Amino acid sequence: MARSPYGNYGHAILTAAAMSTPDRVALTYCGERSFTYDELNRTVNRRAHALLAAGVTPGTRVAALLNETLHVAEVYLAQAKIGAVTAALNPYWPVETLRAVVERSGCTAFVYDSTVEGVVAEIRPSLPAITTWIKASDISDASEEEPPLAGFHDDPLALYYTSGTTGLPKPVVHTHASSLATAQIWLDVPRGPDAVFGTGAIIWGIGFPAIVGPALYAGMRLVLEQDWGPANFLRVVPRERVTHVSQIPSFYAALLGSSEHEAVDLSSIRVIMLGGEPLTATMLGRIKERLPDAGVYSYYGQTEAPYTCMGRVDDGSTPLGSSGRARTGNAVRVTDPSGRRVVDEVGEINLAGPHRMTGYDGLPDKTAEVLRGEWYVGGDLGSVSPDGVLRVLGRREDAILKGGVWTQPVAVEEAAAALDGVAEAGAVGVPAHVEGQDAVEQRILLAVVARAGHSLDAAKLAIALDDLLAPHQRPDRIVVADTLPHFEDASGGPGKLLRRQIREQHGHLLGS
Repeated sequence: MARSPYGNYGHAILTAAAMSTPDRVALTYCGERSFTYDELNRTVNRRAHALLAAGVTPGTRVAALLNETLHVAEVYLAQAKIGAVTAALNPYWPVETLRAVVERSGCTAFVYDSTVEGVVAEIRPSLPAITTWIKASDISDASEEEPPLAGFHDDPLALYYTSGTTGLPKPVVHTHASSLATAQIWLDVPRGPDAVFGTGAIIWGIGFPAIVGPALYAGMRLVLEQDWGPANFLRVVPRERVTHVSQIPSFYAALLGSSEHEAVDLSSIRVIMLGGEPLTATMLGRIKERLPDAGVYSYYGQTEAPYTCMGRVDDGSTPLGSSGRARTGNAVRVTDPSGRRVVDEVGEINLAGPHRMTGYDGLPDKTAEVLRGEWYVGGDLGSVSPDGVLRVLGRREDAILKGGVWTQPVAVEEAAAALDGVAEAGAVGVPAHVEGQDAVEQRILLAVVARAGHSLDAAKLAIALDDLLAPHQRPDRIVVADTLPHFEDASGGPGKLLRRQIREQHGHLLGS
């Protein structure tokens, strides 16, 4: 029996819209080029035929090292149509990480663009398994007809990689079906016929099915930029009248920590999606003061199960500090160490749904650690209310033990960020090596960054925090830093806070 074309990710995401609204603008690139849904679909078809001509067949694993956002969108969709499996590489990885990831990927083809030619020249001699090397600018074919579709439903679509903050990035296998389930994100969020989603160069990896796919699937206009840092954000939002954005709270710490935004018209923004880090009351207040007409949503998920939970936090419908409820068709629960479901108790967060990964490619032991039946259990701690609202407390390894009591860094960071003049704060535990303790006691190191035009005094901050925090949460040392370390995700703005690097940079100040 013939398989439905709507089980193919590329067809369902793009071709269906090209058939129904061919003249609607689908994509605008760096303010220079625009494509209707029909034009984008025909461009993707040309790339698909060219890939087939180059020997990329259904099931071929293709390592994709692409830094130009337009190439990412076109090549990933083309490979989805023809059933190739994309290994979505991060152009910001060190060369040794890149080489090791490709060696383990099982890829026999490699697609790259002009921005990474030097890296490709360096790693190519050490990757004999790659027999086909393709430059993205050369992927063009005269035929704009639909290519023969391959890859459907539970067939693998791509390997999306974890951040690799604790080792080599793990390859997360997502299928056509799981990626289509993720593409439904924006269907749960208010949007009008002129909705415009803006983003930067964060569409490698899980950013592609979490950003490009949902925007096109929802019939929005996708504004792609190479840089989505605060400076370019302030140029692009008024130029394109961007209505929807998805970022992390650290972005707004950087944006609103400077005075440059004050004269810029940001009134078009209607929906702000925030995840990846806790959203504090202080930061929400700053965002709403600057963007009073924007609805602010928190979301929670991981590369292994993207955008599982979602809720609006600025109107009272979802409690601040939570990540909302499971999206339609998804499920969330919290379990104790024995695996028993608990309510209003701290435990491990479990995620389930059609958007969940099938496993880590080539890593059966790692897969078995996190997949428990239909549930994904990835090491985050949290609690769920009786009516299903999830509150994320943080990673197990981030928890701080001081005075025999566990706390999460966000409790310290939120109190610090609420103090006048503080733009951003990061808290970590540093081992104290207390004799006679079964568990390793820790002392708390707090690093803070000043807002523009302010100066900070560590001693005064400590006095203020003594009044706000319990004894087991009070910092033992406060460092005023110029910046805090963040994961580099190629967006141009700050990525997730890297607490491990805060410990490495400043932990010695607490002694041994």
